[in-house]
Amino acid sequence: MISQTDLLNRITQVPGQCGGRPCIRGMRIRVTDILEMLAENVSVDEILDDFPDLELEDIQACLLFAARRTAFPRLTA
Repeated sequence: MISQTDLLNRITQVPGQCGGRPCIRGMRIRVTDILEMLAENVSVDEILDDFPDLELEDIQACLLFAARRTAFPRLTA
């Protein structure tokens, strides 16, 4: 099983590429695009078929990246 660190290393941000938005392994496939497809109920198999350069771990990396971005600190009253 691939570690979370290795998954997150698949997400790259390069100034000037896709407006500096997070992409997968330096390709011009944005994390946002994959997440939106998943939200629209596109299956993982369909995504992998549409993007032959992607691997299952890339999709897992997108999900982990999004989860980490939404991990807000807990507020107490």
